Amino acid sequence: MSSRYDVDRDRLAEVLDGQPRYRADQVWRGLYGQLRQPHEMTDLPKGLRGDLDAALPVALELAAESVSDDGDTVKWLWTLTDGRQVETVLMLYPDRATACVSSQAGCAMACGFCATGQAGFDRHLTVGEIVEQVVRASRRARDLDRRLSNVVFMGMGEPFANYDRTWAATVRIHDDLGLSARHLTISTVGIIPGIRRLAGEDLPVNLAVSLHAANDELRDELVPINRRYPLADLAAACEAYVDATHRRLSFEWALIDGVNDRPSDAAELAGYARALRAHVNLIPLNPTPGYPVRGSPRARVDEFAERLRSLGVNATVRRTRGTDIDAACGQLRANHEITRVELTTR
Repeated sequence: MSSRYDVDRDRLAEVLDGQPRYRADQVWRGLYGQLRQPHEMTDLPKGLRGDLDAALPVALELAAESVSDDGDTVKWLWTLTDGRQVETVLMLYPDRATACVSSQAGCAMACGFCATGQAGFDRHLTVGEIVEQVVRASRRARDLDRRLSNVVFMGMGEPFANYDRTWAATVRIHDDLGLSARHLTISTVGIIPGIRRLAGEDLPVNLAVSLHAANDELRDELVPINRRYPLADLAAACEAYVDATHRRLSFEWALIDGVNDRPSDAAELAGYARALRAHVNLIPLNPTPGYPVRGSPRARVDEFAERLRSLGVNATVRRTRGTDIDAACGQLRANHEITRVELTTR
């Protein structure tokens, strides 16, 4: 049985066989344009509402919810129909609301400082499982008198390891949920075939590369996929993306105390980023249970940022959100005990 957001328009028309033709457009508009569930579509006959709820079940069952930052950060733990679990984070800002969504249950990239990588890989998410995360986040934002404006594929999993479904979900989010391509960001640890495919797509979405080291020896250790896709090859793929899309490239850099926060690291990063006109997002490493090294102290973070700027690189220190509920970068694990989340009835 297909989940509610896995069906396309043709499949929805099959589900509505025997109904007037306009019903498919009506239901599609209700699901995506109005963010309604079938039982909330009062412009449909009551019996049809019940039939749709049964024929098109949701894929995500709420297992737990955590709230932090005075309500501005919400993390959900979802149980999928096969029992696997994933997490989604909603972050509210004065000028925007951002959903951080997962593309896989677990992750096979094995980055040691990332809780998702420590937990290992379960399976790819379907298009509907990805899209439904955005719908659920959009509904919560609306309940708080906000509009979801940004989606980042920075949750659990490597989006380009699940490229076809990730991209199909991106198109659905853009075309049917109405988010601008400029407000959609796909993050990768450096899967070069995925970057090259993205460069050829019609939608000019943003690309963020989790870099964390700008020499192959250190990056091999921090981001093991670098052994397959080394930095020189990664730079060539990123250059092709920038040339094709004219979009700004971002590098994510988790600052780890004594590991990648030295002046030499800043110099290597500056050289690498300048050549690609890339923006650098600096993120003090967030604590995870399986990685003993701590994040860089704030003074060194600021020092590192200033050094990059002095070397001609546009660098931003990202504000850490949701650390206390394990909702920050690198902390998503979908482990009920570790995340210390609380059940709610929402």
